[in-house]
Amino acid sequence: MGYVLAVAKSHPVTTGIGPRPAIELARRLPARAWQRLSAGPGAKGPRWYDWALIETADPAVTDGTGPHWLLIRRRISDGEYAFYRAHAPCPVPLAQLVRVAGSRWRIEDGFAAGKELTALDEHQVRCWTSWHRWTILALLAHAFLSVLAAAQPAHGDPHDDQMIPLTRHEIRRLFTGLGQQLPATQLQLHWSRWRRRHQATARACHYRRRALASA
Repeated sequence: MGYVLAVAKSHPVTTGIGPRPAIELARRLPARAWQRLSAGPGAKGPRWYDWALIETADPAVTDGTGPHWLLIRRRISDGEYAFYRAHAPCPVPLAQLVRVAGSRWRIEDGFAAGKELTALDEHQVRCWTSWHRWTILALLAHAFLSVLAAAQPAHGDPHDDQMIPLTRHEIRRLFTGLGQQLPATQLQLHWSRWRRRHQATARACHYRRRALASA
């Protein structure tokens, strides 16, 4: 079974020069060993990093079922490293391993959004039954917001191309104001359109900056 597993910088890795900490192997790599690839889309555009791949020779993990690697990620802004042990039943391109490593961001984003949008972390865990019910309701509310956001047109308002689609945060904000009187509701809709236009401008600026930084 293939995998990409995050490990610590002190994790020992055996190569042709013997066992070394992962951080030491990363510092030994020449400039030509690094490739700049995106780990997938993020909140501010593609998540660009420098990546390198080292094939391992550890007899504890090299069992004839396919290659094993140390995958190294280096942040462009400050050079901070992250490390992964990787395996596949057959050789795969570096971009595929990077794509798998980048999928962790969606999981972390889901937990963060559940806490922020639907109070997933607000229960005080007094007993199992109440915690179980709270978690189910929070995740159900989060799923409801996510499905509504995913069903929005890709280009937002068809009559306004300078507006992003409704996000989960914006949908929750609109639902919160449903019980208000009509003038307040109209004002809320006005501010929602203003925020979405502002966010469209901010997103375009972030994407341009990321593209320049990765060039």
